[in-house]
Amino acid sequence: MINIQTVSLLDLMPPSIRNDSAMAAAAIALDTQLQGITNMIAALDIFGRSAEWTDAETDELAWQYNPPYYDPDLPLDQKRLLIKNAIAFHRHKGTAGAVEDLIAILFGEGAVEEWWQYGGDPYHFRVVTNNADVTTIRAQEFVSAVDAVKRLSAVLDSVTISQAEELPLYFGGFLHFGETITI
Repeated sequence: MINIQTVSLLDLMPPSIRNDSAMAAAAIALDTQLQGITNMIAALDIFGRSAEWTDAETDELAWQYNPPYYDPDLPLDQKRLLIKNAIAFHRHKGTAGAVEDLIAILFGEGAVEEWWQYGGDPYHFRVVTNNADVTTIRAQEFVSAVDAVKRLSAVLDSVTISQAEELPLYFGGFLHFGETITI
């Protein structure tokens, strides 16, 4: 297979004209121009080079793709993820999966529990997350982010913080066979 980034016109020419010095010189002269155009084409792949986006570029792309809950003050990595997933968010807006995906990008892990899963009122849901900042520092930001992708008819009942900690647990046992015990 021919790689368009490294191919030379001289390699593509048939042997009958490759040996002509004028044709070979013309092919070599065109190679530099075609390589420049090839590099410009590679730069057109916006999402392929998302790791290179600057803050200004992410803000412009956010205006274009309109991701849900875009804040210019977010860290650059989160802004890049929001823009890369903007089309998917618009396709799945109003679903529990869209809420979970947005929570995962902005706040870490999170899960949506629908009303029938916990015995709530119809069209209500709650969110379970492991980010303790959701209830203190970034509570309003969390609610605004969920509101950006949830169904308009759905009501957020509560946000539950689920935290798992490793606790040292010690247990022992004693087995005795015999007549007397001396401790």
